[in-house]
Amino acid sequence: MTKFVLIAALGAIASVSAAGPAAVELGKAGNYAILSKSGISTVPTSDITGNIGVSPIASTAITGFSLKMDSTNTSATSTQVTGSVYAADYATPTPADLTATIGDMEIAYTDAAGRTPPDHLNFGSGDLGGKTLGPGLYKFGSSVIIPTDCFIHGNPTDTWIFQMSGDLTMAANKRVTLVGGALASNIVWQVAGYVEVGAGAHMEGILLVKTAAHFRTDSRLNGRILAQTAVTLQSSTVTQPYLGRFLAQTADILV
Repeated sequence: MTKFVLIAALGAIASVSAAGPAAVELGKAGNYAILSKSGISTVPTSDITGNIGVSPIASTAITGFSLKMDSTNTSATSTQVTGSVYAADYATPTPADLTATIGDMEIAYTDAAGRTPPDHLNFGSGDLGGKTLGPGLYKFGSSVIIPTDCFIHGNPTDTWIFQMSGDLTMAANKRVTLVGGALASNIVWQVAGYVEVGAGAHMEGILLVKTAAHFRTDSRLNGRILAQTAVTLQSSTVTQPYLGRFLAQTADILV
């Protein structure tokens, strides 16, 4: 009975017309909640749902997690991570897998950064506070700020790409809220600079970050942090999202 209910639900999702750009394919990077080329740190403890990994840097760049190696030395565990921890100096096949994973992350970043033409150019002059953001490709020739709450509105199959040449900064205790069935897995923030999510703030979506990502005290993300430099957490919560469009595609097969 549960199977038929699931099929019916997925079929309903699949019947909704998708709006927005073609999805950004994450490849192997989609297996991670946090992925970094130069380190992941947390002070104090954080709560991560999903795998975390670093490459080409070694496991010594994962700090604050009190890692415990598994019996095969291919991965580690942490009481702060519901998932596995991977690093480039772990046993085979982890190093090669991480090399491919980092490559997929960089391909996804380049894909997101290169999309044209934008549906919205310099929307709100880079200030998303108080805005309701429908599906589409948003391009900013500057940094982007979220000084007050904002909303992302759309269907479960809709997509968003936010391209920015500067930084993405979210003020403390503010919130990005999904409305109308929009899914974090279908939202991509391509950030050429750094990301900073303020203390107590709540963010949604996939962060493809050229430089660093900083999550301040008690900040939260429903999404993924895929960064080409360091990720710093301060008692933060990061939860990998549902698969979004994949569910609709699965529904097409099942129905």
